[in-house]
Amino acid sequence: MRRFSWVNLLLVLAVLALAVVPLAFGLGSGEEPFSGADALAEQAIVDDHPDYEPWFSPIYEPPSAEMESALFALQAALGAGLLGYYFGVARTRQRQRDAAGRQRS
Repeated sequence: MRRFSWVNLLLVLAVLALAVVPLAFGLGSGEEPFSGADALAEQAIVDDHPDYEPWFSPIYEPPSAEMESALFALQAALGAGLLGYYFGVARTRQRQRDAAGRQRS
């Protein structure tokens, strides 16, 4: 196996480990172990300043935590798709410029 293949394999294994290990060992804290930084920050503010009132309220409040997670995943997938498309187009344009430059020479 070439070095490039080993590096790719190790990267894939590292990503899988980062995704599976927290789930397998139940890492996290509190009643909702994977609630996220927003919920933890909100709880810290409420604990430190009980009389705090937010400046504004959300435009749309999802009906459940599952729906909120699904919308976040959709947002992440769309962002990744747009970035992938952009980099693919940029790479193709660069290859076309390189090919055109070689034909002139």
